[in-house]
Amino acid sequence: MNTRFVDFRLRLVCGVLLLGTITGVCFAEDRDPTRWEKAIKSFEKADQQTLPPPNAILFIGSSTIVGWDLKKCFPNRATINRGFGGSEIADATYYAERVVFPYKPKAIVFYSGDNDIANKNTAEQVLEDFKEFVSTVRKKLPDTPIIALSVKPSIARRKFLDTMREANRLLAEYCKSDPTLRFVDVFPEMLDANGEPRADLLREDRLHMNDQGYALFTARVDAVLAEVLGESKK
Repeated sequence: MNTRFVDFRLRLVCGVLLLGTITGVCFAEDRDPTRWEKAIKSFEKADQQTLPPPNAILFIGSSTIVGWDLKKCFPNRATINRGFGGSEIADATYYAERVVFPYKPKAIVFYSGDNDIANKNTAEQVLEDFKEFVSTVRKKLPDTPIIALSVKPSIARRKFLDTMREANRLLAEYCKSDPTLRFVDVFPEMLDANGEPRADLLREDRLHMNDQGYALFTARVDAVLAEVLGESKK
């Protein structure tokens, strides 16, 4: 098991011993990565029924990835969607052996982080978790480009904007240090003239993106994919 999760769960157990009887909340269970086992098995079952396309672009992360209609948005690209909604960065790391490495993707598009921040992770922890994801991927895919999308602002999580902004700054700086990493910053474009999250990019839940929001993400990601994959400009 990933050592971070061992340490994490030990710390949470201590917290439950002190606070669990008062709050009635089992934090360890809520954030235990094995809670995604059913979703991961469903991916593996789907792979057995239909072989994923070879040399594809892997999209992985939280619900922003889940809701991305890749066939519609990237009709001329072979893609694989391995998003599991509600997940955090560390969850993708934990399951990399099963939802990253088997596909040997030619590029990885990664989105996660706002669930982490909503669950009280600091901007620094978001960075450290992303670094661990990159380090894990690099063990078997040393040269595969990783395109990281900025944590998106939303009305539902308005109170976390400052932490999101700082996390994006840290992620952007880190990605500059590695030529195989790209950071796509859509955060500014998702704010209105007053610096508030744009409602026109979000669904009625004020959290997840609508088609217009995905159109923004798609345009930015497609341009970076063309760059990192060495495709000629059309």
